[in-house]
Amino acid sequence: MYLTLRQLKVFEAVARHLNYTRAAEELHLTQPAVSMQVTQLEKSLGIALFEQLGKRIHLTEAGREVHAYTRAIAQQLDELEAVLNRIKGLSGGRLRISVATTANYFIPTLLGTFSRRYPDVTVSLDVTNRETLLRQLSENTVDLVIMGQPPAEADVEAEAFMDNPLVVVAPPDHPLARQKKISLARLQDETFLVRESGSGTRIAMERFFAERGMRLKTGMEVGSNEAIKQSVQAGLGLGLLSRATIEQELALKRLVVLDVEDFPIMRHWYVVHRKGKRLSAAAEAYKQFMLAEAATLPTAGGNNKSSRKIKRGRR
Repeated sequence: MYLTLRQLKVFEAVARHLNYTRAAEELHLTQPAVSMQVTQLEKSLGIALFEQLGKRIHLTEAGREVHAYTRAIAQQLDELEAVLNRIKGLSGGRLRISVATTANYFIPTLLGTFSRRYPDVTVSLDVTNRETLLRQLSENTVDLVIMGQPPAEADVEAEAFMDNPLVVVAPPDHPLARQKKISLARLQDETFLVRESGSGTRIAMERFFAERGMRLKTGMEVGSNEAIKQSVQAGLGLGLLSRATIEQELALKRLVVLDVEDFPIMRHWYVVHRKGKRLSAAAEAYKQFMLAEAATLPTAGGNNKSSRKIKRGRR
């Protein structure tokens, strides 16, 4: 069975009017063209849809069934058109975002502003670790990923939208808390609490000290930024954290940032998606929103650089 939307549209008009001439006028077609479409539809279905009784046409039993379906199809198409129009006009649509756990300290603020600007866009937010973010990018299961370091080996496009300085934190009563220009060599005497293997922050820390021929003494491996902050406050060691994660603790004087030479380690936050991915209107709007609005965040500190576009791919 081979049907076309045109045949169904013509049939629906004839069935509604029970008159070929009126249907032709409505569709801006000639009467022979309307008759031909109905004939082709009947041939495809293998059954008559109309019968002539006197000077009038009537729907057959099959015609009534087909008419019911064509009305339902027309309704579905109208709904589809409305949905697409809303998406194109950003009065609807769905946005799927995944963010690194550290980014969750500032992403809700941005999402709140975006949602007030585009209230009909439904946002799905997943806060997860780097391993999951990489898998989601590989499988193309999300629209956008917010992360600290794009994967060098993956086929992605990444644009930096905000500075992400990594700082050394200590409890306020730590012996180093009041010192200035602390040398990197002095840090080798301290125990550091670290994130799990594969964490973007841990990768950045290990790379930074390895490039300087240094190896830090690490204590507990901790699975979240909150746990590191609590452990540092308890005096279990120093921590290396994104500045964005400690604003509240600094304000409450529960933590201090140590004045260490060559710090902070300056990284960036990136908005990332698969290379060549066709972004929906909602995803494109959010991407541009991030690039434009991130500088207004208190955590940005007024030091954000212009966005930098990076294309990564397998070699």
